[in-house]
Amino acid sequence: MRSYRSLFRTPEFTPYLLSFAAFAAAQTIGGLALGTLVFRATGSPFLSAVSMFGPQLAQLLGGAFLLSGADRLPPRAALTGLALAFAAGTAVLALPGLPVWAVFAVLLLQGLVASLGGGVRGGLLNEILSKDGYVLGRSVSNMLWALTQVVGFATGGALLTLLSPRTCLLLAAALFVMSALVTCLGLTARPPRSSGRPSVSATWRTNALLWSSRPRRLTYLGLWVPNGLVVGGDSLYVSYAPGAAGTLYACGALGMFAGDMAVGRLVPPALRPRLATPLRLLLAVPYLFFVLRPGVALSAVAVTVASVGFAASLVLQERLMSLTPDDLAGQALGLHATGMAAMQGVGAVLAGTLAQLTSPATAMTLMAAGSVTVTLTLATLGRHEERQPAVPGTRPGARPEPAATDQ
Repeated sequence: MRSYRSLFRTPEFTPYLLSFAAFAAAQTIGGLALGTLVFRATGSPFLSAVSMFGPQLAQLLGGAFLLSGADRLPPRAALTGLALAFAAGTAVLALPGLPVWAVFAVLLLQGLVASLGGGVRGGLLNEILSKDGYVLGRSVSNMLWALTQVVGFATGGALLTLLSPRTCLLLAAALFVMSALVTCLGLTARPPRSSGRPSVSATWRTNALLWSSRPRRLTYLGLWVPNGLVVGGDSLYVSYAPGAAGTLYACGALGMFAGDMAVGRLVPPALRPRLATPLRLLLAVPYLFFVLRPGVALSAVAVTVASVGFAASLVLQERLMSLTPDDLAGQALGLHATGMAAMQGVGAVLAGTLAQLTSPATAMTLMAAGSVTVTLTLATLGRHEERQPAVPGTRPGARPEPAATDQ
C-alpha cells in the first residue's frame, strides 16, 4: 500500500482518523489552556511545564500495571471509555477555585487511564490496515496529529486572548466527548486480540518478554529518550515566550507534519532504516542555538526544522514491529507509547527544574545536548549489535521466545 487513495479506501480508516483528530484537538487546546492557567496562578516555569507534560509520568505506572489491556480489551469500547474519562477529568480541571494539588491529582488519574490509549489505538490500526500499509497509515496519523496541533495551538492561543483558560478547558472536554461518539458510531466492535483477562501479572510477563531482546531494548530507548529530552525542552515554551508559546508549538507541529509526510510517503522502504540516527540528531541540534536566546522569529524557524526529526519515530516503530510477534503488537506499541510519554514527563520535570535554576533558554539548550549525546551512544551500540551473528532462521529479537499467555 503506497498511495493515499488506497489507504483511505480501507474500511474504518477514516472514522479512526476522525476520532483521533478530535482527541488530539482536545489534548492540544486543553494542554495549552491548563499550562497557561497554572503559569498565571503560580508564575512558576516548573509547575507550568509539569502541568502540560508531567502527567505523562503517570503513564509509567499504567504501563507497569495496566498495559496487558491493550491486547485483552475490545478496542472500540476501550477507546470510547478513554475519551469519556478524559472529558470528565478535563471538566473537573475547569472548576473555579480548584487548588493546584487537586489539579495534579486529576492529571495523575488521567495519565493512568491514558497508558492504555497508545497500545489500543496502535494495535487497532495494525488490524485495520494490511502489513504493508502500516507505516503509511501511521505517517498519516502522525501528520494529522501535527496538523491538529498547528490548528489547535494557533486556535488555543487565539481563544486564550478572548476567553478564560477555564472556558477553553470546557471546550476541550466537549471535543473529548465528540471523539468518544465518533469511535462508538464509526468503528466496528472487535474482540480482543489476545485471550485472557487484563492483569498485572500478564502486563509484567509480556513487558519482560518484550524487554528481554537487546535489539528491541535499543529500539525502545531510541524511541523514548532522545524524543523525551527534546519534548521536555518544548515544555518551556510558555515560560520562554509567554506571548508566543502557541506560535512555537504550532511551528513545531508544522515541522512534524512535513517530516512524517516525507518519511511515510516519499522515502523508499529500503532507505528508511538508515534515517533513524540522522533524524534523531536533527530533532535536537537546532535547539542548541537557544543558548543565544533568539527572538520569536528565529526560534520559530529552529523549532520547525528540528521537529522534522520527530519522523524518526516512524522508522523506529517499523523496526519494532519487525522484531515483535503479531499477537503482542498492541502491548509492544503500548509499551512504546507509555515509555515515551513517561520520558517526556521526566524531560518536562528536568527541564522545568533546570529553567527554575538557570533560565528557560539555558535549560532547552542543555536538554538538546543530552538528546544528541544519547542518540550518538545508541547509534554506536546499534552498530555493535549489527556486527553480532544472528541465530540462523530467525530475526533478531522476534523469536525463539514464546508468546506470553495469561494463565
